[in-house]
Amino acid sequence: MDETQTAPVAVERLTPDRVFSALETSSAGLTQAEAEARQARQGKNLIQTEKKKSPVLAFLSNFTHLMAILLWAAGIIAFVAGLPELGVAVWLVNVINGCFSFWQEHRAGKATDALKKMLPSYASVIRDGQEQKILAEDLVPGDVMVLAEGDKISADARVVRASDLQVNQSTLTGESNPVRKTADAVLEDDLTQAETPNLIFAGTSVSEGNGRAVVTRIGMDTEFGKIAHLTQNMEEVQSPLQLQLNRTTKQITIFAACMGVGFFLLDQMFVGSEFAAAFIFSLGMVVAFIPEGLLPTVTLSLAMAVQRMSKRNALVKKLNSVETLGSTSVICTDKTGTLTQNEMTVNHLWTASHEYEVTGVGYAPVGEVRLGEKSVDAHMDDDLRLLVAGGALCSNARLLSPEEEGGRYTVLGDPTEACLLVAAQKAGIEPSEQEAAWPRVRELPFESRRKRMTTIHQLSEPLDGARRVAFVKGAPNEVVRLSTRVRVDGEPEAMTDELRNKIMAANDAYAADGLRVLAVAYRPLAADDPSVPRSMSEYSPETIERDLTFVGLEVMQDPPRPEVAAAVEQCRRAGIRVIMITGDYGLTAVSIARKIGIVRGEHPRVFSGVELERTSDDELKEALRGEVVFARMAPEQKLRVVENLQQMGEIVAVTGDGVNDSPALKKADIGVAMGITGTDVAKEAADMVLTDDNFASIVHAIEEGRAVYANIRKFMLYILNSNMPEAVPSAVYLLSGGAVPLPLTTMQILTIDLGTDMLPALGLGCEPPEDDVMDRPPRDPKEPLLTGRLMRKAFLWYGLIGGIVSMAAYVFAQLEAGWAPGLEMFGVGADLDPVYVRATTMCLAAIVFAQIGQVLNCRTETASVFSRGLFSNRHINVGIVFEICLIVFITLFPPFQAVFHTSPLGVWDYVFLCCLPPLVLAVEEARKALFRQIRRRRAPRAVAEGR
Repeated sequence: MDETQTAPVAVERLTPDRVFSALETSSAGLTQAEAEARQARQGKNLIQTEKKKSPVLAFLSNFTHLMAILLWAAGIIAFVAGLPELGVAVWLVNVINGCFSFWQEHRAGKATDALKKMLPSYASVIRDGQEQKILAEDLVPGDVMVLAEGDKISADARVVRASDLQVNQSTLTGESNPVRKTADAVLEDDLTQAETPNLIFAGTSVSEGNGRAVVTRIGMDTEFGKIAHLTQNMEEVQSPLQLQLNRTTKQITIFAACMGVGFFLLDQMFVGSEFAAAFIFSLGMVVAFIPEGLLPTVTLSLAMAVQRMSKRNALVKKLNSVETLGSTSVICTDKTGTLTQNEMTVNHLWTASHEYEVTGVGYAPVGEVRLGEKSVDAHMDDDLRLLVAGGALCSNARLLSPEEEGGRYTVLGDPTEACLLVAAQKAGIEPSEQEAAWPRVRELPFESRRKRMTTIHQLSEPLDGARRVAFVKGAPNEVVRLSTRVRVDGEPEAMTDELRNKIMAANDAYAADGLRVLAVAYRPLAADDPSVPRSMSEYSPETIERDLTFVGLEVMQDPPRPEVAAAVEQCRRAGIRVIMITGDYGLTAVSIARKIGIVRGEHPRVFSGVELERTSDDELKEALRGEVVFARMAPEQKLRVVENLQQMGEIVAVTGDGVNDSPALKKADIGVAMGITGTDVAKEAADMVLTDDNFASIVHAIEEGRAVYANIRKFMLYILNSNMPEAVPSAVYLLSGGAVPLPLTTMQILTIDLGTDMLPALGLGCEPPEDDVMDRPPRDPKEPLLTGRLMRKAFLWYGLIGGIVSMAAYVFAQLEAGWAPGLEMFGVGADLDPVYVRATTMCLAAIVFAQIGQVLNCRTETASVFSRGLFSNRHINVGIVFEICLIVFITLFPPFQAVFHTSPLGVWDYVFLCCLPPLVLAVEEARKALFRQIRRRRAPRAVAEGR
């Protein structure tokens, strides 16, 4: 590798002439031969791609995980049991889920492709002393790039010539304000790469001005390439839901196998059936305990949440990401455009006489200037008029009206200058009319060294005796230093120490509140003033920017979104921490964080990028346990924060919009990209895209994510509780040694498990979030999906109720046919005894009707189901109608009677069955009411005890 590729020399510290020497080039550029030689040694200027997993292997992997294998086995069991249709149905579920998962995986890996698209195809360079346009991939270190407004930059480079050069670095820093670049040497040590004013980077663009720069790094060695490398080499990790599903699948597999073996042994010990019959019976029990609908329910639950989220401005790319949102314990969010409106707004105007408040936010000229309770027009106050007119005239930005009704105003140029135009309009001055009345005749562009800009205007009426005036806009300390007079109550007065201290005190107060402050001053250029050059060609900062008359301060900020504070408070109630990671400066970041409630303490820890470099991981983890704000962060530093949070056991959501955010977005448990301001790279690396760039939409998405996990648990509760009424009749048969004829046949067990239970269970996946879902802390990602509490509720409460009901229906049918205690039950030794067939049919139907009540019970954890509307879930309603129709169908038609061992039921049978759902519902509603009453009684006691 050539040393120019790695650029070991700190070129930012060198003068332009020495830069050429250090990089072994010249102002005439490289020769074509030398460029080709360097390319042969160092390669092309390309973003390389990592070798991808074989599509065939990726596809097959979706059919060989544990749950998929379990479903393949369940289908085989169904075939062995003589139910080929059900076997095909189970396999079809597997195929659909596998194909869907493969498609999601395929969609997820396109971040690198988007990165490559962001680099321009061509670049203008100087070679052999001539300006040429070459393919961007042919750039080499030492090439001299020619930069013009609108150009995309193809490689990292050191600026050697700049004329009002401004670069949009938002793809790397996330901050949309153009950054001014200079050709001067930079000697400061506490600047990040992005902050160094003489360096430019691949993937950024020239927003204004022109210049030249010498290429220092290409391809994967650029800052852009480093981000691509971080993004590509990020290991894919399973979501909390995937981990829990894998764990649950193993638990269910072991449990189902044990139940099958147990029932087989009990049959051989107490009944002594033939081996084949006992084996088929035990296989049926295994299938009964396998939740074939788990994957479809998870998919449906996630899909329904995705639909609801899309209506709330959140588009999810990966279904599993929905549930991950529900597990989120920390949100790492950027500031600009997410927490704020990304529209600089003047909110105060200050003169030596008055402080004004400016209402309205954003670039729409809607609002007014107020002095106390009174609205003020600039034409009523000369100092105010000069302040807003001078700020607007000393600006190169332009406001563009919305193209359609209800649209947003947009900006051409520097957003900071654009908001000065808006402030003038709110004060009653139209910038275009003011420009026509006071036309610009000369400009002294802003320079980072001077920290100010000056424009000279010809006046239609004299100002302080002069018909030509220079308006100066810049850093308050610089403008005040050059001012010898101050406007006070409409008249210029000599600048005194008292006035100077008053101005700087106001500036410091605004700055301490995280606000940006610009000072405006002017200088009358009277024709008889000997200090004013006679010719405009002689105008320079040294001759014009002196003896200024200070007018006032324009105070601005990117205002917080109005709904963000409530969203942050909702996160706090939900036990979710919000951490700001921004490319902006610390004081501004803390101010915004405090205003929206992210920071509440007096002394939050503020990390700059430079400080973070000097901090160990242990120190960082300790800081992350308290209130902390990260400012001026580089991409790898944001990634480091996320990694440390994950090592602390947090489930981390990250927001971002730039290329710089893509590594952190991909590393995060859930990456959230901005849809309006976000780059394609960020959108591809993220799991979710916000169509409104609004932090509040993330909170809505978390609510939906929590509902998904709750719905999966509701599904598990419903499926597992039906296993008990299936198992109890079989256990009674086995433990009685066959004295009680088998109340439920293997075919009937499979009918419940793969037929009647499936659709109502799927309907539970469509339940919207419960009202208190955001008042609970984030769930522990280590907490299993199948908790002991859920198992006890499923088997010992819901399941026990169902078991009692199923046996009651079986006994009811036997009693109705004439059986009495002490007599041998109908059906012993005669499987086709009509009384016995009718009794098993009643047992089957009773379980189905009891499950109607149970599916309604499962819709809520503690709240009354009537509070949600008993039949408000149409998917469950369809499932209930389907299972009733299925029972009627298989009991009425002879071909199905033979397959499922059923017989027609009478009117009184259906009267008995119709009583079961209300009974099951009433018992559970009574338990929930008792639970709510106990919780209400405990709440005041817990508060009194400080818990």
